[in-house]
Amino acid sequence: MIKSRVLYLLTVLAVIALGLLSRKLPVPLWIGDGLWALMVYLIVRILFINAPVGKVAIISLLFSFGIEFSQLYQAPWINAIRQTLPGRLILGQGFLWSDLLAYSIGIGIGTLADRIKQRS
Repeated sequence: MIKSRVLYLLTVLAVIALGLLSRKLPVPLWIGDGLWALMVYLIVRILFINAPVGKVAIISLLFSFGIEFSQLYQAPWINAIRQTLPGRLILGQGFLWSDLLAYSIGIGIGTLADRIKQRS
């Protein structure tokens, strides 16, 4: 179990690096959004290492979609947080329907990878 958690943690770090790099390269912005959701999936997997893949996927989708829908709330205090680098990276800045698709793709990739890993 510790070995699995370490592997997921190393993967989280790699996905974070790729996500930050994606903001510096000429790639579509949705790639970074998908990587963010993949990171969420991996973190949920670390927290619930023995949970079924489907449950981890649902928790990850609910969290990611919740963050996206929270961007519709535009109070000054939360907008001030969103203006910081951590706030921008975690909370985002503006609601986009397309982000929901990117999150679904990122979490789908994590789910698929987990299912393949479980079969081998």
